[in-house]
Amino acid sequence: MGRRSMTGGVVGKGGQRIQYEFRLNGVRYRPSIKAIPTEANLRRACEHLKGIQQRIRLGTFSFIEDFPDFRDLNKMFHSSPYRTCNQVFDEYLAHCESRRAKNDLSFATLTGYRKALDSVWRPELGTLPFLKVRYSMLSKIASAHTSWGKKTYNNKLSVLRRAFEFGYRDYPTHPNPAWSLKGARMKRRDVPRIDPFRIQDAEPSSPRSMGTGVSDRAISMSVVSLPVSGHPKRSHYACETSMNSRGRSPSPRRGSMG
Repeated sequence: MGRRSMTGGVVGKGGQRIQYEFRLNGVRYRPSIKAIPTEANLRRACEHLKGIQQRIRLGTFSFIEDFPDFRDLNKMFHSSPYRTCNQVFDEYLAHCESRRAKNDLSFATLTGYRKALDSVWRPELGTLPFLKVRYSMLSKIASAHTSWGKKTYNNKLSVLRRAFEFGYRDYPTHPNPAWSLKGARMKRRDVPRIDPFRIQDAEPSSPRSMGTGVSDRAISMSVVSLPVSGHPKRSHYACETSMNSRGRSPSPRRGSMG
């Protein structure tokens, strides 16, 4: 039987572990750590417990960081503020749905957020404790998608950063690993070139011109002769534009100015 310390809340469990006892959100927990329950170790455990109780009162206690090997860690997330990534993603999308209802977010943007989280980040992070996710995990997931272009890469990272920023608002003293993710640098050649505007795209053809490729405003050329200075019998051709509703150009006509 393990030795009990002089202070309540800490007790030796067997010959190799020390057990703590405290309440979090009205629920009693008895996690243990691997340490020989000597008097010195029990005194240090008592000081550790006092720090845990103080952080619980301040709302900064992280169960995962103090007791990462707790066997019922996954069961406690539903009744504590320490959630899984799936829960954070669901809460973030619900927040986005609320913004959408207020016309503060477009439907296309919300759909893009949901698609990115469901197809990329949930399969890898969904069941993990949110506060246990590290930068190296996020970087490895993003780097594994070698088929992404720069724009797609940046878009997927942007959605994750937004979701993590939303989740870490509950833990202002904790570092957000998504902050360290760097997007790909976009250069001028990476931006798609915009096709120039064409007048044919702005003026639809009428049924009479369909199939010919010529619009009602087809321009035809008519030729008139103008006298050349000093040579009344010689003339040169001048062109003027006219509209032909049939889309055909009339034959050039040679004439004289009266």
